[in-house]
Amino acid sequence: MLHQKNVMMQFRFGCVLLAQLVFSGLVSAQVALNHVVLAQFETELSDVIELIGGEQVKVKLAEVEAAYLEDSSVGNRLRLGLIYHEVALNLTFLDPTDAYAGYALKCVDMLKALAADSNTRPEAMVFIESYLASALSLMAAETKKLKLLGEAFDLFDIAVQRYSHASPRPEFMRGSVAENLPWIMWRKRKYARIDFTSIIAKQEAQPGYADFRVMSFSYWAWAKAHSSRKHRAKALQYLNRAIALDPHYKAGRQRAEDLKASWE
Repeated sequence: MLHQKNVMMQFRFGCVLLAQLVFSGLVSAQVALNHVVLAQFETELSDVIELIGGEQVKVKLAEVEAAYLEDSSVGNRLRLGLIYHEVALNLTFLDPTDAYAGYALKCVDMLKALAADSNTRPEAMVFIESYLASALSLMAAETKKLKLLGEAFDLFDIAVQRYSHASPRPEFMRGSVAENLPWIMWRKRKYARIDFTSIIAKQEAQPGYADFRVMSFSYWAWAKAHSSRKHRAKALQYLNRAIALDPHYKAGRQRAEDLKASWE
């Protein structure tokens, strides 16, 4: 109980910044991004996002924290915020571990500080806003405060408006949160269909829009969201793509294989 009170007190302290992000986004359209710089961020951050498995996350957490202690640059602060998100996802949401409680809040604190830093490039904000929204949803799950889930989807909506023309991250993160919600939250859960469909369409129109991990997960998630027999042929086609893109089981292959096997 004391932990939850501390979490909520620290969250309220950051609400002003979150409100600024949301309300400034309401009057903004797409943000112009340097595609070369954005690609550099994708490469430099690829080892601290979309990690699978608690042990891998623990090893990477120790590595990133050590690097941050030696150099607290914007880049290392961003890497630390993102690995905090992966800890919260893998070790407090997917596989709850008491020792790692509170990492969603650590992620929120780190990313909102970066959002307020004048040295943070707009290309970095693609990741900051997308993962900040996801971290808020993880806080909602950890603290049972549904208001945080509403805040998360408000921020997701703004990030999608601003950045989804250039990056799959906002839709990918919103869709990933949505597909984990219970059916009773169908108004938010619908984004699982909307966002993964959108990512696939953008990839077809702009080859190279998303990397193999995003696409492997997206094909699997589309198939999962369209599991009725009416969509079975296309769903199987997408599951085969998810498998082919991920020969070393670093993305959606295992889930795609499991879903495909369940239909046989």
